[in-house]
Formats: sequence, structure tokens, C-alpha cells
Amino acid sequence: MGAKLSGPGGQGGKTIEQNADINVTPFVDIMLVLLIIFMVAAPMATVSIRLDLPPATPPADNEKPKEPVYITIQETGSIFLADRQTTIETLAVDVCTALAVATDCREERIFVRAQPDVTYDQFMEVMNTLQESGYFKVGLLNEDIE
Repeated sequence: MGAKLSGPGGQGGKTIEQNADINVTPFVDIMLVLLIIFMVAAPMATVSIRLDLPPATPPADNEKPKEPVYITIQETGSIFLADRQTTIETLAVDVCTALAVATDCREERIFVRAQPDVTYDQFMEVMNTLQESGYFKVGLLNEDIE
């Protein structure tokens, strides 16, 4: 807070009045210093990472994309693999049979979807069984509930 020592034009009595104007000079100084700091620090924060992507190659004309394998969990606890019912004990074997690949079936992607009323433990039982069997490429599907 500032003080006014004399009247207008240096005349008048020696009364001291308070000046309620805000002194913005220190505020501007601090803002300019912060601006300079951020201008210097911003280029250092952007670190570039070299990323070598393989070239895009279109699929061969005779290749037909594989149909994905869907595991559906119902609220009753029953598990369906495509349109066949399976159990938690035979799930890993049935998934490998449904994939029907000559190489390792654990390298293929499978999708898991659950009905809205499925409990968490039912869902996690299926996920843990897949993980214990070596299926790590699992996609989760979500459908909008209306």
C-alpha cells in the first residue's frame, strides 16, 4: 500500500493520505521471469523418439482374413465359444481347436465379451484361465447398454 505525501501540485498541507492503487510492477517482473523460464524449458521437455515402422504391405489377394474367435460369458455362468457351449476346464483346448491354426494357437488374438449382468468373479475366472493357459492376446468387447 502506498502513501501520498502532499496535495495536488505540491501545494497544500502536509497531510498523508493512503493510496489504494495496486502496484503491478513486481507482478509483471515475476511474469516475465516465468515466461522466460517456460520458453527455455519447453524445448527440452519434447524428447523425440526414433521409431522405425515396417513398410505397409497389402495382403495377398488369395489370403482370406481369419474369423476371430469370440468367447461369450452369460450371466448364468455358462461360457460359449462361437456358438458352442464349453466349460472352464476345457476352455483352453476348445479355443485352440476353434482357432485351427498350424502354428502355436496361443499367438492368435481372441475376444472376450460378457453380458451386462455377469459378475466380476465369473469374468475374471475366464480371464485367469486364459492367462494360465498362455493366451495373452485377449481383446475385450463392450456393447452399449440401452
